[in-house]
Amino acid sequence: MSKINSINPANAQINASFDTISNKDALLCAKRAHDAYEKWSALKLEERALKINALSNVLIANKQKYAQLMTLEMGKPIGQSIAEIEKCAATARLFSKNASQWLKDENVLSQDAEKYITFSPIGTILAIMPWNFPFWQAMRMAIPSLVLGNSVILRHSNTVPMCSLAIQSAFEQAGISNGVFTSIICDHNAIRPLLKSDNIQGVSLTGSEKAGSEVAKIAGRYIKKAVLELGGSDPFIVLEDAQVEFACQKAKDARNLSSGQSCIAAKRFIVSKGVYDDFVGRLKDLTERTIVGDPMNMSTEIGPLANKEQLAKISMQVEDAKNKGAKIECGAERIEGEGYYYKPTLITGVKKNMLVLKEEVFGPISPVVMAKDDDDAIRIANSSRLGLGASIWTEDRQKGKMLARKLDAGIVYVNGIVRSDPSLPFGGVKASGIGRELSRYGMLEFANIKPIVVS
Repeated sequence: MSKINSINPANAQINASFDTISNKDALLCAKRAHDAYEKWSALKLEERALKINALSNVLIANKQKYAQLMTLEMGKPIGQSIAEIEKCAATARLFSKNASQWLKDENVLSQDAEKYITFSPIGTILAIMPWNFPFWQAMRMAIPSLVLGNSVILRHSNTVPMCSLAIQSAFEQAGISNGVFTSIICDHNAIRPLLKSDNIQGVSLTGSEKAGSEVAKIAGRYIKKAVLELGGSDPFIVLEDAQVEFACQKAKDARNLSSGQSCIAAKRFIVSKGVYDDFVGRLKDLTERTIVGDPMNMSTEIGPLANKEQLAKISMQVEDAKNKGAKIECGAERIEGEGYYYKPTLITGVKKNMLVLKEEVFGPISPVVMAKDDDDAIRIANSSRLGLGASIWTEDRQKGKMLARKLDAGIVYVNGIVRSDPSLPFGGVKASGIGRELSRYGMLEFANIKPIVVS
């Protein structure tokens, strides 16, 4: 057992301290979750859906409190924190409303027997979640699983322990007991014994490639279903016929989501040669005018990075680009004073050997690459080993739709910022992960899809 601190990244002060639970206690939580699953899964689907709907009411009633907690722990600008809680509530309503339709038996036409497919829960799912969307990441995994009838243990990032406990409280207020949903604060070394336990039937992880690889290795050895979302290096492709002014404004918004600390933030700006100079000039102006400051202020667009490790990493990635010949158009330095603030940065002249293109960059850093034509833009976009989201900006919608099919990505937006939508499946290809979250498809990842044949 050890102690972890919740730290306010705006001033580097400690919010609160927490004791981690032992591996033995973590396994006891898994046993309680399995026992709770037996009762929860036996409820009628309509009863589970009503409780999930009640969760949406709890979230809305407490959205200001939960949003402030999020901002206090990881620095997300307060306006975005409020929107995150509202999105969680909307997701709860969506799954509550559609669960009976999405989980109803499917008949299969046959002349020789009665055939139908049923959908049932599989047990307790371990959710290993990151800090960048403290409520949304946990809720988007838990809500579909709970409606289906599974129980969930949340092992949240130790950057956001106060959010982790608040999420459990929200479920309890909705009438979903501790055991059906449980938040645990534990060290990393508790994850392996949990995954080995017979009381855990699956695992969902959102995090780094390294963490995903380790969890997948353990899950594979012990035959546990795994869903992995491992980040992205999302291309933002501006074609020659795009409305450049509009695309630049959206580029700024797409890069700055959660202070640039989002898996689906635009991370590589791939711009056609004919509009390249115009795009860079406009985006530089917008980047320099971005409001950085107190994340509790509604006018703030970028707050601090979540912790000192993130600050050190993006500083290193930018230095790598400078040392390899990239041009810094603006930014590229820490903001002095309290907290983990970094200036919004625009980089041109980037090459594929630079870390800002090779790695996921979790901060307000915008590297721009020139493309010769449409085919070259798609080639550059697909050159990454990651494939989470992508966007294409063009006045020709038909061309945009055609090119979207050529992108190696889990989701593509044409003339829109990439967002996770609870009505659509969400996940990546290549090193960005396996499996899907959200929508009916995500809910069925942790379902026993069982055909029944009656002769």
